[in-house]
Amino acid sequence: MVADSCTSGLEVYLVGGAVRDALLGRPVSERDWVVVGATPEAMEARGFRPVGKDFPVFLHPETHEEYALARTERKTGRGYHGFSFHAAPDVTLDDDLVRRDLTVNAMAQRPDGTLVDPFNGHADLEARLLRHVSDAFQEDPVRILRLARFTARYTPLGFRPADETMALCQRMVADGEVDHLVPERVWQELEKTLSEPCPSAFFHVLRHCGALARLIPELDAAFGLETRTVAGRRANAAEHALTALDTAAGLDEADGPVKLALVLGALDHEDLPPEAVHTACRRLRAPNAYQALAQNYAAHRHTAHGAETLSAEGVLQLLHACDAFRRPERFSAFLLAVSVDAATAGVTDDARDYTPARRLRACLDATRGITGGRFADEGLKGPAIAEAVRAERLRVIAALEA
Repeated sequence: MVADSCTSGLEVYLVGGAVRDALLGRPVSERDWVVVGATPEAMEARGFRPVGKDFPVFLHPETHEEYALARTERKTGRGYHGFSFHAAPDVTLDDDLVRRDLTVNAMAQRPDGTLVDPFNGHADLEARLLRHVSDAFQEDPVRILRLARFTARYTPLGFRPADETMALCQRMVADGEVDHLVPERVWQELEKTLSEPCPSAFFHVLRHCGALARLIPELDAAFGLETRTVAGRRANAAEHALTALDTAAGLDEADGPVKLALVLGALDHEDLPPEAVHTACRRLRAPNAYQALAQNYAAHRHTAHGAETLSAEGVLQLLHACDAFRRPERFSAFLLAVSVDAATAGVTDDARDYTPARRLRACLDATRGITGGRFADEGLKGPAIAEAVRAERLRVIAALEA
């Protein structure tokens, strides 16, 4: 780290994720800085632009990286909004680091590259442990979600939550802290998790500490249910869904809606209410694109798995039920989720090449161009046009099998 004209003379430290990931040999995508001993006025005089709403955070005028004044926090109410912050020149670096969530995130680096590690984060990195810094962890329920998300990110490297941290999370749930999380904050962490390499770990951590039953009770209930996979084997409904989620995590083309659909596929079960998927989506405030695909997948995946035996009429009904003609991109996502489900069950070795999905895709491709304009030009009107389109699509689908 080399001081520039804006930071020269300031006591500046690189902190948090940039330090952690550099020690792990991982790429560092963004850097955050803490400034000790300065005031907001001094920062602005150096050209830094203030952006913090609740505490002093500034953007460097050239690099646009975030520089935050060292601060402390004090809990003033329930939930994650109940905090007051104090930033002043007398706040030390250790004062700032102790308020952070995990020891691996509570390390700093001096300009000369030496490590500042008052809470043994480096030792926890080497031990592959995600451990809370202090009991202040229990004051913010979002930290349970962050612990779960970091577990989803670092499980492939052998990381796990420390036993004492899980015990603390369990106490937080018992004390009702999780009940103060708003759906939008839960969704924000969940959506980020869907891009992590082992997203199933997020749900396992939440279940182990009891938070899943409070946040997504439908999914928690699915851990107690058995289902029959497309291969005909019996499996735990939630475990099968989360295994499929991890399978999708290895596919570049599997986006967030596909992954959420695979998770909530566990709720398509006779022992759960038929509206369970819809209820879970609404509870999470999931965006419309996520909700639509999740409900399509839960409602129609079993039909799609049997596509090779469907009649032309059955195929056309499925295409209409999935709104494939109007939203072909969503139907492609649906077919990918179905294919991942099949790969998870061992029916296919390649989630990108599943025969039933290939047939359905071919049927849609062959019939998408059949529209009413052609028949209107031939003089048909009203319902006769719709019937002619339907008949032609059936003819083309049937011809594909000839």
